[in-house]
Amino acid sequence: QIGVTMIYVTHDQVEALTFADKVVVMYDGTVVQVGTPVELFNQPKHTFVGYFIGSPGMNILPCTIDQGQPVFHGNLLRTSYPASSDVSGKLEVGIRPEFVTFADDGIPVVIEKVEDLGRYQVVTVRHESAVIKVVVKEEQPIPSESPRIQFDPEHTRIYCDDWVVEGAGHE
Repeated sequence: QIGVTMIYVTHDQVEALTFADKVVVMYDGTVVQVGTPVELFNQPKHTFVGYFIGSPGMNILPCTIDQGQPVFHGNLLRTSYPASSDVSGKLEVGIRPEFVTFADDGIPVVIEKVEDLGRYQVVTVRHESAVIKVVVKEEQPIPSESPRIQFDPEHTRIYCDDWVVEGAGHE
């Protein structure tokens, strides 16, 4: 620490997250979030932040709301951060690939591609028209028959018109 404030402008998220104590993320000429790299990754306030920060970026999927919980293509998901019943606009659910898991029950998917990156694999799956990324650790098996996925409720967020819905229990 040298006690000097510096502004470093880059389009490279790796550079920004490596060098910065605080990051300002702009989208379409507007500041959409200011935070530490960990805050941007764990608590994206805007869908652009969720998709831009992380590799692969956050899965952003269309949804509706039923009793505060997101419904994706007829599948009720769970979130620890439910939406109020009066939320309206373009609704989406966001979940990072690290928090999507293969499970015995859940949303049925078709595996389209497996990218082996050494310590983990990025599995691209499809449910109807939606493409979803799943990060699988090297020791975890990838199902070969009738794969299904689940979203971790603690990391599932609801967005309305690209902004996170500040429901009960939000940070």
